[in-house]
Amino acid sequence: MTRDQDRDEPFWRTTSLEAMNREQWESLCDGCGRCCLVKLQDEDTGAILATDIGCRLFDAGTCRCKDYENRSTIVPDCVTLTPHDVRTLPWLPPTCAYRLIAEGRDLPWWHPLVSGDPETVVEAGVAVRNRVFASEDDVPDDDVPDRIVAWPLRWPKKARMARP
Repeated sequence: MTRDQDRDEPFWRTTSLEAMNREQWESLCDGCGRCCLVKLQDEDTGAILATDIGCRLFDAGTCRCKDYENRSTIVPDCVTLTPHDVRTLPWLPPTCAYRLIAEGRDLPWWHPLVSGDPETVVEAGVAVRNRVFASEDDVPDDDVPDRIVAWPLRWPKKARMARP
């Protein structure tokens, strides 16, 4: 590939996760909110189970963190992703751009870096908007297992299809 061709390629195809600058790294997040849903791990099998319960800092209307800069202080178990993490965390959604790039795959049509529109994440059914039951602060611990759902760990049908 020549330097001119390389310049025409988007950064996620030419730059390793480790070499990305902060702006590039942060722009990989599509804003779907799937990673901000409470997850459980089956003690017997180790299986990761997703719920439709949002983190206490998750704004279900915007699919964004209410205090992104301070999230790890406010929610100590909030994971700040690193290139190593995206290669090892079993709970990252299959649609996650960090995971896709780490697996050597390209970004899908609905990713805002490809489409130029953050609403395509919603259009493709990837965003959790209108699918979050409640905040973790509003659900008693004993009721959390009742909120286990499969969809956050699957590719939505619309997202797998070619752009409409």
